[in-house]
Amino acid sequence: MDEMRQHEPDSKIGFPIWAIHDQWSGKWLRMWIVPNNRLKAIAYLYLSLVYKIGGMPLQTTTDCGSETMEVYGFATALREIFSPNLSINDVHNITIEFQWGDNVKVFWEAGEEIYNDMDPHQYKILPSGVSPNVSMALHKDYHAEDCLQPVDCDVIKNLMVEIGGEELIHFIDTEYSPHAQLIFDSLGYSDLTFQNVWQIFSAMLPLM
Repeated sequence: MDEMRQHEPDSKIGFPIWAIHDQWSGKWLRMWIVPNNRLKAIAYLYLSLVYKIGGMPLQTTTDCGSETMEVYGFATALREIFSPNLSINDVHNITIEFQWGDNVKVFWEAGEEIYNDMDPHQYKILPSGVSPNVSMALHKDYHAEDCLQPVDCDVIKNLMVEIGGEELIHFIDTEYSPHAQLIFDSLGYSDLTFQNVWQIFSAMLPLM
């Protein structure tokens, strides 16, 4: 199962962070900084990951925000087309919330009275002592099954184009980008670094 979630504090300063996280291995499959959290932009992120890995997870869990409704629509439609015999229904989403560090105290206090450190069944049977990348690559060694549902990548690519394409997650439009690149190239800098970024910005701004 994968979880898809926005890191909300950064959206307040104009830089929403969206990520997709594999629950079993703990691997962050993708993480994006996006210009906005509009419906189609978030749907594009989901489809782009499906396209990249060549399949969709058994289940993708998100919160119930309005921006994830198209993700739900695409995930449901793709499952009906490519995995018609699969039936999953889980409306609970807390795993990735812990990854952001939100509400940890609330959940800790809620389970304080029922926690039993002698009960091994309270723990998830997930790989430990190994990196997420290794556990994903060698999942059979950890008694796990590859549950990725194969899809037709041409269909996924067409959907990505139809909803707006890569421009949905660009911070600038296609006309602005080459213009800015020409000005940057004219300044004679070989690299853009954290040390010189403000100096380059100040030099470019009057020429834009």
